[in-house]
This record gives sequence, structure tokens and C-alpha cells, in this order.
Amino acid sequence: MSRSTGADRTWLVAVAASLWGLSSLWREPLAREYPSLAVVFWEHLVLVALTLPWLLPAVRRVLVASVRTRVSVLVIGAGSSALATTLFTMAFRVGDPITPQVLQKLQPLIAIALAALLLGERLRPRYLVFAGPALVGAWLLAFPDPLGVGVSSATGALLAVGAAALWAGGTVLGRAASAELRFSDLTALRFAVGLVTLAVLAGVTSTPLALGSDAVVNILLLALVPGLLALVLYYRALGRTPASRATLAELAFPLSAALVGVVALGARPEPTQWLGFVVVLASVVALALNEQRSDRPSVKAPDRADDALAVAGRG
Repeated sequence: MSRSTGADRTWLVAVAASLWGLSSLWREPLAREYPSLAVVFWEHLVLVALTLPWLLPAVRRVLVASVRTRVSVLVIGAGSSALATTLFTMAFRVGDPITPQVLQKLQPLIAIALAALLLGERLRPRYLVFAGPALVGAWLLAFPDPLGVGVSSATGALLAVGAAALWAGGTVLGRAASAELRFSDLTALRFAVGLVTLAVLAGVTSTPLALGSDAVVNILLLALVPGLLALVLYYRALGRTPASRATLAELAFPLSAALVGVVALGARPEPTQWLGFVVVLASVVALALNEQRSDRPSVKAPDRADDALAVAGRG
């Protein structure tokens, strides 16, 4: 299929991912005072309330969709939304304000493998020009001493790796589901399935869900900005952005998270972390420009998700 120059939305994925990086402003103080499961439950409850007008049409469309799409929605909601966000929130208890947010240093590797397996996406050698430096930069950004990572310094990152795998799966499955569902459907269903999952987990683990009145503003801001706004932009872009390309653009997340950590939370990165910041920023920007302007993008895949699934099915 011929590629339309203006069709690629890698840049919009990067914008959405940058909004995720703002979450530490509100998630970090909540995570230190309340159970992680309770924080994520109330975050999802607000998000379900905000997307309620989209939910009924979304349920109607998903019920007549393919089994693959229905399974994708369940995995995205339960895993990529509920469980991954809980693991991510837990990481703030044991890590600094930056390290939990660079969890995507492994996400591209997982997502690329899944995209090749499920969506038939193929990477050209040029992709390594962007992916290699981006992953090295993310590692430098993650750890103050990149050559001396022990169990204690890696605890937050280890928690985040679980979220990375779940979010990587969500990237690929979200692109697959966008062949049959609108971005508003995916957003509403993700939050609704996530809320049900969190309620069940809270019941099984006997986790108290009560929060103090001091948490209300942080919960609302957490739900509105890195939650609803970011996800709407993300799913709007994902239908026209190959998953392999999108997951690398999502490294804009740790970039904005690092800035928030330095400016608002008092983090003091080492020189190697600043180097990693510059390398990741340069890699993500270069990728977005290349995919937007080049006649030979680094990821060989149809522009639309339904075309990608058709190619994968023939493969």
C-alpha cells in the first residue's frame, strides 16, 4: 500500500506520551500516603465517569466485533490499564521520582516482537539508527550509575518492567483493536474494564479504598491530564501509527517525566542521566521527522490498522 506523507501520527503519540510524564506531579504524593490499588481505583472511577457518554456505544460495538478485538479490549483494560498502573504507582514507594517513569526502556523491545508476531510489521535496518541510541539513552536516564545497578537501585525499575510488558502489549493490541473500534470506544472500554478489575482485586486482597479529602484534587488532575487527555490523543494516533514506531515515540514519556522530576520534585540527575535525556530526545524527534517526511519509513507496515491485520493474516 502506498504511504501517505501526511498520514503518519508518530508525533501525536509522542505528544500523548509527554502528558503521561506529568503524572508524577500528582501520583508521587498519593503513592506515598495511600495504597497503590486505592489510588488507581479512584483514578479509574473518575475516568469512567468522564467517559460515560462513550461507554454504551462502545459496548454495543465491541459486542459485535471479532473475538480478537474483544480479547484485546479485556487484556488492555485489565492488564495495560489496571494492573500496569498499579505496578507503576507501587514503584514510587521504592524509587526516586524519575526511575519509575523510565520503565519504557524495555517496552519497545517487547512491543516490536509482538507487533511482528501479531500485526506483520517489519523493521527496515534504518530503524536501528533510532532504536539503538534511544534504548541506550533510556538506560542512562534510568540509573544514576548505569554500570553499577544493584538490587536496591533496581527495585523500582523491576516493578516498572512488569508495567512495561503490560503496556507494550497494550500498544500492539490497541492498534489491532482500532481496526474495528473508534478511539473513543477504546478509551471508554479501557477505563471501564480496568475499574472492574481493580474492584475485584481490592475485594480479593482486602485493600482499603478510602482516601482523604486532601487526595481529591490530585486524583482529579491525575485522571484528566495524563489519564483522559493523553489516552484520547494516543488512541486517535494509534490507528494510523504502526506499533513498532509508536512504542519508540512513547519514550517521550521519560523525557517529560525527567523534566518534572528536576523542576518540580527536586531530583538531581547525574551527568550520565542528562546525556541519556539528550540522546532519547534526539532519537524520538529524529524518528518522528523521518516517518513523517521520508519516502522509506523505518517501519514497513500499512497506514491503517485493518490493513495491517489483513497483511498479518495473509502472512
